[in-house]
Amino acid sequence: MDAAALKAKRKRRDLSLQLLLIASVVLVLWVAVTTAQTKLTELNMASGFGFLERATGWAYSFSLIDRSIDDSYAKTLLIGFMNTLFLGLICIVLSTILGFAIGTARDARQLGFNALATVYIQLFRNLPLILQLVFWYAVLIHMPGPRQAFSLGDTVFLSNRGLMLPALNVAPGVVLGIFAAVVGLGIIIFRLKSLQFLSKLVLWLAASAGLTLVVATMFAPADASVFSIPAQKGLRFQGGLTVSIELVAMIVAITLYGSAYIAEVVRGGLHEVPSGLTEAGKALGLSARSIWFHIKMPMALRTIMPPLGNQWIFIMKATTLGVAIGFSDLFYIVSTSITQSGQTLELMGLLMLSFLLINYSLAQIVNFMNARLALKGH
Repeated sequence: MDAAALKAKRKRRDLSLQLLLIASVVLVLWVAVTTAQTKLTELNMASGFGFLERATGWAYSFSLIDRSIDDSYAKTLLIGFMNTLFLGLICIVLSTILGFAIGTARDARQLGFNALATVYIQLFRNLPLILQLVFWYAVLIHMPGPRQAFSLGDTVFLSNRGLMLPALNVAPGVVLGIFAAVVGLGIIIFRLKSLQFLSKLVLWLAASAGLTLVVATMFAPADASVFSIPAQKGLRFQGGLTVSIELVAMIVAITLYGSAYIAEVVRGGLHEVPSGLTEAGKALGLSARSIWFHIKMPMALRTIMPPLGNQWIFIMKATTLGVAIGFSDLFYIVSTSITQSGQTLELMGLLMLSFLLINYSLAQIVNFMNARLALKGH
């Protein structure tokens, strides 16, 4: 038998195995669906997604848009999805920034920075996340009341009612538009090849601040300030933005936990950079900052990105722990909806599909960044 015939035979065998695998998966799914329908019929339970149009009749702690107990299950699930995405993105950004800072300190030659970074990593990485979450939640709910709230310049307040922050005095839709414009502006600026990274960052921050101020001034109510500053009124605060205790606890716990892992990823990436490259930079008279920005970090990013993407996906999945403290993320909303409606299979399917969509999108972003960082010809 010649090589061509052998190759064709192998292709036919591989195709047969693939078809057999697909047929097996389809058969298993068909059996599962048929069995589920039979059991639901025996229990006199309705199936399908018609329940999504019914009102929920219950409230929850946090939402990015207006909500009421008369909202349908579809809108409530959408709110849970938005809450999960919002929390996950905040924690990913904060964990990445803090993780890079701690990881750089962990790689530093100064003994003090190195020791502090090591203690931080060992402390937050080795304590279970659920334990850290419950701890921070317990600390926050035992904070002083509004009258004794901790204040920062009479503009930021922290009490057992939540974290009160200054906010733009515009409608939520305008805020979302500003956010989308800032993201688009960042994509355009960071694609410029004529500027260094630090210059791109400064330009993006300055342009974002200017754009935000101009748009907020245009859409602010007449005879009103662009910014809404929280102010204490009796036993509560008026104005500004109130961040619930549950959301603050989730952000703090996930950020500290995730940044400890990201710091180790960054330290490992920096450690992989050949010492000869940094020595060459020193020989050329480059400063330590220039060596870090132009030699160590660009080389380390190729090693850092794959495990960093895994940590981003883990952080997004860690948002499901909000059910332990009553934060209304998607998992909490689905759990409550199952109890209220009894549509277990449909709701679990929507939950899995939502996280599959989010994490698959994150994976594609990481793959894109890996492709951009890859050395040409390798």
